Amino acid sequence: MYIYANPNPVAGNRTGDCVVRAIALALDMSWDDVYDDLCLIGKEMGDWGNKNEVWGAYLKQHGFRRYAIPNTCPDCYTVEDFCLDHPRGTYILGTGTHVVCTKDGNHLDTWNSSDECPVFYWEKGRDDR
Repeated sequence: MYIYANPNPVAGNRTGDCVVRAIALALDMSWDDVYDDLCLIGKEMGDWGNKNEVWGAYLKQHGFRRYAIPNTCPDCYTVEDFCLDHPRGTYILGTGTHVVCTKDGNHLDTWNSSDECPVFYWEKGRDDR
């Protein structure tokens, strides 16, 4: 189920910062702290904080691991499907153009991204299956 969530401290700002929003929601951290952390890591890596390599390094520091979503139906497996398949836990999904946090079967976002198609996800503390 979709739940509106926007940790961005600027009222009404809801686009362009999905990486920061998703990570802040997943880690229960402030948007400001995540933004600052990603800027520092990005500076160290010589890249922007919203690049996959930068925020991926940040998630690894927080105990997350990345997993690919099987390419059996790349245009039909959606964020909503992922939530139904993962009713417990906290995940960060990447679609190629968007990043969204899911918690306990719900996706938290500033807009209903349930029809987006994820291509990978990050999960904290899971052993490989």
